[in-house]
Amino acid sequence: MALINLAAVPKQITALLSKNIHGVELLTYKRNRGITITKDQKCLLHIKERGYHEEEWLIDQSNLTKLLKTLLKREFPRSRKIRLYQLKSPNDFNLAIQRKKI
Repeated sequence: MALINLAAVPKQITALLSKNIHGVELLTYKRNRGITITKDQKCLLHIKERGYHEEEWLIDQSNLTKLLKTLLKREFPRSRKIRLYQLKSPNDFNLAIQRKKI
């Protein structure tokens, strides 16, 4: 887990998804809203938005930056730093995981 600047998120996520991880989870400081991005076996990305809007997308990696900028503005409107979690296996992607509440 790391707190990173909002402006650095698109570059950070593309670098992380090129490595051997299953996905990433972006959360607000209070962990009440977030975006989860997971890789599919067919090089597609499954994006789930939880917060102000509840939506899901299945896109290829070339469209990630444009969609991510839109989602970051909508879900993190006043944030300057957000939490970044790496999902190293498909078992880590479970919305029932209890994160520490602040």
